Amino acid sequence: MKALFIGGTGTISMAITRSLSTNKDWELYLLNRGSRKDEIPANVKVINCDVSNEEEVLKKIEGMNFDCVCDFIGFVPAQLERDYRIFKGRTKQFMYISSASAYNKPCRSYKITEGTALANPYWEYSRNKILCERFLMDKYEKEGFPVTIVRPSHTYDDRRVPLGAHGDKGSYQVIKRMLEGKPVIIHGDGTSLWTMTYNEDFAKGFIGLMANPHAIGEAFQITSDESVTWNQIYQSLADALGVELHPYYVPSDFLASVSDYDYYGGLLGDKSNTVVFDNSKIKAIVPDFVCTTRLDQGMKIVVKNILSNPAYQVEDPEFDAFCDKVIAAMEEAKAKIKG
Repeated sequence: MKALFIGGTGTISMAITRSLSTNKDWELYLLNRGSRKDEIPANVKVINCDVSNEEEVLKKIEGMNFDCVCDFIGFVPAQLERDYRIFKGRTKQFMYISSASAYNKPCRSYKITEGTALANPYWEYSRNKILCERFLMDKYEKEGFPVTIVRPSHTYDDRRVPLGAHGDKGSYQVIKRMLEGKPVIIHGDGTSLWTMTYNEDFAKGFIGLMANPHAIGEAFQITSDESVTWNQIYQSLADALGVELHPYYVPSDFLASVSDYDYYGGLLGDKSNTVVFDNSKIKAIVPDFVCTTRLDQGMKIVVKNILSNPAYQVEDPEFDAFCDKVIAAMEEAKAKIKG
């Protein structure tokens, strides 16, 4: 069977790419501008071009048909409209990576299924994902376009630690603060539940949906079944580093109101909400899907890789100063109220 990934080298997709490269049942193509090309397995074929150049893409794939096409980097409806024009009649299945952040916020129930309403007034990213889903499902319902929607939640790989509050340059600065014995900001009081999924576990469920006739016209969430609090998440990181955790709790709405970081969407529209995902739907059609990497185990893998690779140790002095400023302001407010 033949698959084409638009992207294929990101946090979620690289694990799938690597797994399929050893799968004799699949011949994999990546439509890619050359990102992370040194990490792409040798037997994966790369179609080097910019997917936004529709004419060039059509020339590159002329005469080709696929059993499965997946867009990992589609964020706005116009991109999916382009995909539809390109791949209509050229694939037996079109898979779209949406987002679990599209589910109703604020949550009406902590337990999330694929039937949970889609609505997120806090985050434009999520609202665009919803619009992309609606466009594709409309094409399925009216024309039979063979779409499958996939909704990942917080999925991580071995290049960055999965956290809540961090800066624009990633989460290494939080590691650095921990190593220096400084307090780290945890949104809320750290007791809300969250789900972290290691990308290699996600890949198992995703591959099970590829060329699966029961997946056509359906949406699936793929997450770990492990629910952890943010306190546990940060403690797992501290344990992996071998240091003491010094948490500093700050309300999510306060962080969103005083920073230029996208905490309004990323926290209020996503991570500050308690969610527990029901994965029974994907398990019904991919019976062997199970996530086997506990968060504490995954955190150790990530920390070991980051600390041994300077390329992943990207410092963020602006975020560091922001943390110190927020903590100082909170302490000053406490002193004034008590005084």
